[in-house]
Amino acid sequence: MTVAMVLLGGAIGAPLRYLTDLFIQARHDSVLPWGTFVVNMVGSAVLGVTAAAAVSSDVPSWVLPLVSTGICGALTTFSTFGYETLRLVEEGSILAAAANSVGSLLVGLALCSAAYASTMALL
Repeated sequence: MTVAMVLLGGAIGAPLRYLTDLFIQARHDSVLPWGTFVVNMVGSAVLGVTAAAAVSSDVPSWVLPLVSTGICGALTTFSTFGYETLRLVEEGSILAAAANSVGSLLVGLALCSAAYASTMALL
């Protein structure tokens, strides 16, 4: 059952990631990889909510593998983040690479923490 939930979540998260990236990038004429940033931040927030719900309420056991590992795992992407940051460095956009790295880390942690805390307060 767990593997099936991870597979189902991945089947949902991967296309969401691809389509979101296309949608965001088509609307920004910027050297920064906004599509990857957005999916990683959304995934951070969703993971915070899911983790809090699992800790503080009677969430069915299949929810964590479906949402956390499956959907968030396929939606978010560390490898693309790393590649895009390296590409910025190679292109000489050192400040943009630094902003992408630091911004992704700080905003991702803040969103996950805020989503976790907010969900815990509501439940």
